[in-house]
Amino acid sequence: MLKVGIKLYGVEEVKKFVNTISQYEFDFDLTSGRYIIDAKSMIGIFSLDLKNDLTLVIHCDDKAVLDEVLGKLDEFIIK
Repeated sequence: MLKVGIKLYGVEEVKKFVNTISQYEFDFDLTSGRYIIDAKSMIGIFSLDLKNDLTLVIHCDDKAVLDEVLGKLDEFIIK
C-alpha cells in the first residue's frame, strides 16, 4: 500500500485520472478529510471538494507496478 497526495482540477483531469487507474486490477481509494471513495468512480470523485488536495491510496505491494503507476500519474501528484 502506498499513499500520495494528488490534485485534480476539473472534469477532463478527472476523466484522464480515472481512465489511467482503471487499467489496473487492484484497488485505489481517494481520501479527503473523513471521506473515502473508490478512486475509479467518477461520480465518487465529484462528490469530493476538488478545491482541496486529496490523498490517493494505492493497494498494491509490487514495487515495479507502483513505479509504473506513479509514472503514469505524475501530472496529478503533488510534489
